[in-house]
Amino acid sequence: MKVLPRKFYINDTKQVAKDLLGKKLVRKIGNKILSGVIVETEAYKGKNDPASHAARKKTERNKIMFGESGHAYVYFTYGMHYCFNVVAKKEDAESGAVLIRAIQPQQGIKHMIKNRNTDVISNLTNGPGKLTQAMEITLKQYNLDLTKNNSLFIIDGKTPTKVIAKPRVGIKEGVDKLWNFSIGNYF
Repeated sequence: MKVLPRKFYINDTKQVAKDLLGKKLVRKIGNKILSGVIVETEAYKGKNDPASHAARKKTERNKIMFGESGHAYVYFTYGMHYCFNVVAKKEDAESGAVLIRAIQPQQGIKHMIKNRNTDVISNLTNGPGKLTQAMEITLKQYNLDLTKNNSLFIIDGKTPTKVIAKPRVGIKEGVDKLWNFSIGNYF
C-alpha cells in the first residue's frame, strides 16, 4: 500500500478534492483494516469561501486548516457527528481542506456494519457522519499525518472517468460554488 505523499495535497484545494475521487481511504484499528474508495468530496478554502471554517479567523478548532497539507482535520458537528477532512492547499494559500463525504466500502465491512448498526451497504458510508461512525474516526485523529502509514491514511486508486460537480451540501453561504465532486452511481 503506497500512501499518498504530501506533494499530492499541496495543490489547489478544488483540484485535490477531484483528485481524491477513486483513491482508497484506509483505517487501521488494531489488527483490523477498514477501507473504501472515496466517491464524494467537497472543497473548502479560506477567506473568499464563506462556507469554509477558515473564512473568518483562525480558531482552536480550525487552526489545522492553516497548517501543513496532508493532515487530518476532524471536527464534531451538530452535537452528534464527526466529519473528516484532509488539509489541502497550494503552498502560498492561507488555508484549505477537503471534506470526505462518502466512500464505497471495500474491506472491514462487517466491522462497519457493527459500528453503524445497519446492514444496508448503500447506507453505510454515504455521508460524512456515517463514514466517520463506520470507520471509527473521531477527534483522536485530529492533526494525524495522513502521509504516513498511521492508523488512518489514503492510498492511490483508480482515476474515475467521469466526475460530477454540483453545489456543496448543507451550507447556507457559498452555495453558488460547484465544489462538491462525486463519481456517479457509486452505490
